[in-house]
This record gives sequence, C-alpha cells and structure tokens, in this order.
Amino acid sequence: MKTAIRALIADDEAPARRRLQQLLASETDIEVVGEASDGLETVNAIERLAPDLVFLDVQMPELDGFDVVATIGIARMPATIFVTAHDHYALAAFEANAMDYLLKPFDQERFLKSLRKARSWLRSEKALELQSQLRNVLNEFSREKKFPERMLVRAGDSHQLIRTADLQYVKAEGNYVRLHTIDGQSLQMRESLRGIEERLDPQKFRRIHRSHIVNLDQIKKLLPWFGGDCLVMMADGCRLTLSRSHRDALKEFM
Repeated sequence: MKTAIRALIADDEAPARRRLQQLLASETDIEVVGEASDGLETVNAIERLAPDLVFLDVQMPELDGFDVVATIGIARMPATIFVTAHDHYALAAFEANAMDYLLKPFDQERFLKSLRKARSWLRSEKALELQSQLRNVLNEFSREKKFPERMLVRAGDSHQLIRTADLQYVKAEGNYVRLHTIDGQSLQMRESLRGIEERLDPQKFRRIHRSHIVNLDQIKKLLPWFGGDCLVMMADGCRLTLSRSHRDALKEFM
C-alpha cells in the first residue's frame, strides 16, 4: 500500500480552504493534515506537521507566501503549489521557472493538472530540481517586491514577529545573528549577516562593519577611535565599531 501524500492548505480565505478540501476529498492518495490562515500559522504548521505538499497562498497576512518560503528555507520547503488571485508578476515568474500555481478562481480540471504535476515531483524525488525552481522564483520575485516590514524569529518553541523598523542593530554571532530592538529585546536568529542585509532596506539600514548592521535612524553620534576607525553610538548607548572600509559610504549617505 502506497503511503498517502500529506498535504497542508494555507490560505487566509476560508472559502478557498474549503474549496481545496472539497477537491482533495476524492483523491484517495492525499491526506490533508492541516490548514493555516496566515503566514505565521503556515510556518508553524510546516515545522510541526512536516507535510509532503503545500498549497500556498501568495497573499496572506503576517507573512506572504514568499516570506514563508524564505523563513522555512528552500532546502526544507515541501513540494509547493502556489495559489494566487492577481499577482501578475508572480505568475510570470512561476511560468518562466516551471513552478506550478493555481490562479483563482480555478476549476477542477486545472486543479487536477497541478496535482498530477505534484505527484510526479514527489514520486520522482526531484528534490534538487524543485529547489532550483523555487530559488529562481524567489529571486525573481524579490527583485520586484518591497523590503519586508516584518521578520519572523524563532523564540524558544514558537516564533515572534519583529517589525524591521523596530530593529536597532544586528550583530553576527558565528552561524547566527543577534537582533537588538529599540524596546530592548535581544533575539538570536539562524541566518548569516549577508542574508539579513539582503532583506533590509539599504535606505534605512547600513552595514558598518563585517559584524554589524545598524538602523540609520537609531544612530545617536559618531565618535573617533583608534587606527582610523570610528565608534557608532546607538540610541540605547551601545557603541559599535565603524570600520574604515564602510566609513566613507556611511558618511556620504548621512
């Protein structure tokens, strides 16, 4: 007996979730293991349930579909069928990279076509091909998308949403970074400093050292230091090194 494909439905619209439930009910090899109504719930459900397949709405509260992928990580993301209502750029990105999607409203024939493709993905175990398609879609969409207003950070066994505007500075800690917020929180996140830098608006955040990124609005003053370096005093009184390699670019911007 073949193992059932474990599916997760993630959509902020209840009628859309019901529609997918109804379409999947007659598919004997599919088991719906959960639903999620926003991006945060989706991340938690993927980590908790480890589904084989996700029907992922592009437009959702808290985190959109692409933020969910970025948070989970491409290598850990299950096979994904994106569901979208009107994001024309996203559709072009999906088509260019052979990533499947459902455009609302979709009929049973279109749904079954997507499902056949998902079965093919899973049975052939084309994990690297799927990851490549997903990475290309994410990269193309990121070029058009504004910088995220929120960031999802693991806090113990749960996740916490942090507004990027509330970040004061970010420090590298080996394979992690530590986020320091204006309200005094200090949160560790498994991410590289370069990865965080790519997710922050360069008009608001600047790298001042190989180990530090700062919120420009939170800089209180610049102080002279040894060897041609400077110290950047942040609003909370913390002093961070401004290296010579980043000094000119920062002063020019400010």
